[in-house]
Formats: sequence, structure tokens, C-alpha cells
Amino acid sequence: MRMANTPRPPLDLTSLLSRAVGALGKRVAPLPNVLSKRSQTLHSRIAGAKATPSVCPYCAVGCGTMIYSKNDKIIDIEGNSASPINSGTLCPKGAATFQLHVNPNRWTKVKYRAPHATDWEDVTLDWAMTRIAERVKETRDRTFVETDADGRRVKRTMALASLGGATLDNEENYLIGKLFRSIGTPFIENQARI
Repeated sequence: MRMANTPRPPLDLTSLLSRAVGALGKRVAPLPNVLSKRSQTLHSRIAGAKATPSVCPYCAVGCGTMIYSKNDKIIDIEGNSASPINSGTLCPKGAATFQLHVNPNRWTKVKYRAPHATDWEDVTLDWAMTRIAERVKETRDRTFVETDADGRRVKRTMALASLGGATLDNEENYLIGKLFRSIGTPFIENQARI
């Protein structure tokens, strides 16, 4: 019988589980191989695939992934067990990364819908980038103010904003910040903080 003042010895879960498994192993015979002949001939779909370490594109955590490819086609994406960040685990969004890359419904061309139009049309990337630059310049020129209503120097436009993605690296975020500060918008945010 243990006395009320006697401290309990610390519980070592590893040794407790080891002893339990050892005791169970002595009482249960090894199980027979229950694989069918067909199952014995099957192999992993990633067998012989090229493994490329990468990072999940979704949030700011930066979970490690492994991209498996054969003949320059992605065949699987899963968590990277060597990653110190996620140890091979992925959230539901990260686990669905494969669908992001190989989804047959994913648009692979730049789409544009003109004002009041009901249909999208394919345009070139050069056309789209030029159009965006023109619209940003036009909006900035039209809405830029040197001073506010109280005469304070502000040099800003309240008509433009930037919302960055969490998967952008430090250098990309730095450049985006510089760009939008240089055109005078105070609204610079990043999805990693929201």
C-alpha cells in the first residue's frame, strides 16, 4: 500500500508500451499473409518516379511536400517526411495540392471579360500585363492627391490596394511593397497576416 505522501515514480510511456507490446507478442501468434496473388504483384504508383522536394503553395506555414513525376508529368504530391516543419503531414488543402496542378478544369490561358460582357475570351499574357499596367497608371493619375483636406502633404491614392499571397517569399513581398509604396497607395496587406 502506497503512503499518501510518497511521490509516484514518473511514468515512462515508451517503456510501458514496449513492455505491453512484448507481452502481447508472446501471447499472439504471427498472423498469416492475407494478401491475394494479385495484391502481391502490385506496386506503388510512385515506384521509379523522380522525387522533387517542394513547398505547399497555400499558407504561410511552408509545409514541405514531395512532388513525384514520371516523363515530366506530376503523378503525385504528398507531405515530405524529412521536413522539420510538418514531418510529412499536410492539412486538407495541402493534401489536395495534386488537384491544383493536374485538374483538367484549371485555366491555363489568360482570360479577359470586357465590361458588360457575359463571356470570357482568351488573351495573351503580354496583352493582359500591358492592360493592367495601363489601368493602374490611369487610376493613379486620376486619383492621386498631393495634400489632404487639411493641407497636410500625403502624396497618395486611395483607389489602389495590394493584397499579397502567403506563399510569396521575402524578396517578392519586398518588391511588391516597394512598387505599391512608390505609386502612393497606403493599402498594402498580405494574406499571411489576415
